[in-house]
Amino acid sequence: MSNTKTHAFQTEISQLLDLMINSLYSQKEIFLRELISNSSDAIDKRRFEALTDASLLNDDEELAVTITTDKDAGTLTVSDNGIGMTHDEVIDNIGTIARSGTKKFMEALEASKKEDDNVSLIGQFGVGFYSVFMVADKVTLNTRKAGTNTAIQWESDGKGEFTIGETEKDSAGTSITLHLREDDKEFLEDFRLKHIIHTYSEHISLPIKMLGSVPLDDEGNPQEGVEAELETVNTGTALWARAKNEISDEEYQSFYQGLSYDMEPPLSTLHHKVEGNMEYTSLLFIPKKAPFDMWNRDNKKGIKLYVRRVFIMDDAEHLMPNYLRFVKGVIDSQDLPLNVSREILQGDRDIQKIKASSVKRVLDELKRLASKEADSYQSFWTEFGQVIKEGVVEDMANKDKITPLLRFASTNNDSDEQTVSLEDYTARMSDDQDAIYYITADSYKAAKGSPHLEMFTKKGIEVLLLSDPVDEWLVNSLPEFNEKPLKSVSKGDLELSDDEKKEQEEQKEALSPVTEKLQEVLADVVKEVRLTSRLTESPACLVADENDPGANLERIMKAMGQDAPSTKPILELNPEHALIKQLNADSDTFEDWAQVLFDQAALSEGAQIKDPANYVKLVNKLLVTN
Repeated sequence: MSNTKTHAFQTEISQLLDLMINSLYSQKEIFLRELISNSSDAIDKRRFEALTDASLLNDDEELAVTITTDKDAGTLTVSDNGIGMTHDEVIDNIGTIARSGTKKFMEALEASKKEDDNVSLIGQFGVGFYSVFMVADKVTLNTRKAGTNTAIQWESDGKGEFTIGETEKDSAGTSITLHLREDDKEFLEDFRLKHIIHTYSEHISLPIKMLGSVPLDDEGNPQEGVEAELETVNTGTALWARAKNEISDEEYQSFYQGLSYDMEPPLSTLHHKVEGNMEYTSLLFIPKKAPFDMWNRDNKKGIKLYVRRVFIMDDAEHLMPNYLRFVKGVIDSQDLPLNVSREILQGDRDIQKIKASSVKRVLDELKRLASKEADSYQSFWTEFGQVIKEGVVEDMANKDKITPLLRFASTNNDSDEQTVSLEDYTARMSDDQDAIYYITADSYKAAKGSPHLEMFTKKGIEVLLLSDPVDEWLVNSLPEFNEKPLKSVSKGDLELSDDEKKEQEEQKEALSPVTEKLQEVLADVVKEVRLTSRLTESPACLVADENDPGANLERIMKAMGQDAPSTKPILELNPEHALIKQLNADSDTFEDWAQVLFDQAALSEGAQIKDPANYVKLVNKLLVTN
């Protein structure tokens, strides 16, 4: 190498490398993605410049990225026949971030988002290039600018300085040789490299080549004198980039299976290309069956993000809300920058627009299924209904779109299937019914058998039976539907007619000794004792005050290890029940009856009583006594 000069990095390179390696990249293998991406950009630039200068590209020259290894030397080389660089361009492109400092580097990243580069080029190694030092203790770069005869060699160990000078190179382009650290020799293995290429760079539109195997002779041994040939290891085509009318259902299904490992065809396939101020393609799949890890809310995978067909990450968190975490697919942007900012997507306006548009497409498709293919939607709801309900709580912007998609069990049906929409419910309401009634419980059976339903059943009023844990949060986030408030049958007092109010006042006066004594005996566990008209068969029930959390929510929060607010329920008595009528406030067994009534009311709503043994003892005692 002639005219070699050594340059010191003009900023603290160790700080920069720490930023690149520890802050911006989570996996070492990303270095290969960066190098292939840069090679692809350089080839695209050569193609582009050859449009105005035909001498830059020979008609018979195949443009490709080539990856070779030397296990004896412990080196990995990534080569391309792209545009190449001059001496000054090497200094500018590779030295830029080292000379400009971290602050200017971040400013440059931000500014690059605003540039309109229709040729989809970066051509600036000074970003992802430094990720090579995650795996290499020395890097040698040889490059020759297309249309020139001078080649340049750059070399550095990444520790503070680099050398640069002239060298020999037969053709235009760039080759980068990594001297791998001992702990990173895995990147010399063909199967490892091919896996990385298939994961990150499968859809690069130009060939990525590696040496194949030497042909075998008749005895199965490598043929002598025959050298291995370069073979293309990527497909070079992106399914989502093709026109929809050119893609068969089988191709969509095969692609979906590769994404999801789900052997069933998807319920819906949504393939859209958006053009205009922002260009991107989305290919999204709604599965038929819930994945095994659907309840793992920390699993951020599901949507693969590409930029100009270069894989960036498998990250559903920034591209799809949590309640749609079952959606699989690909989003390929033409506008996002191919640099480290792809690792910091949160807050990116383009990503937010893509996410909003993708969510709208999924919700619109679910609306179409619910309207046009009711059986298919019902099957979908059985699989994914609980997570869709999370959307009402988490996605206020789309709450009005999600709410009509909800399905519930109700007293109108005999099964526990969630088939009733809020539109169905309100369509069946009588003219004098002014609320949508519901009850929450820890199981369908507990909800269906709750004493709180007795008066509603007698009056023929439908009640929604909510038994999914998320339902407690859902109803708190959904105060009304079509101007009809949602009201719990196990909270607050019931609205009574004038005749019912008059009758209850008379009963209240007659039973005041009993209610007052019960209030005294149960003062530690109940807020109030009162008469009710909500019961027709049971002697008593527990209800929450209007603004208190219900008993079911308290149980759920405790089961989750969270502190539940300490509140006391209200004990309501059925004045028509024989047991209540026979209660005698002066009886020696009154306190026993009070405890039994409270425990029975708790059991009837699915709660666990504090002292089951004492409850059994009291029941046996009262059975003998009476």
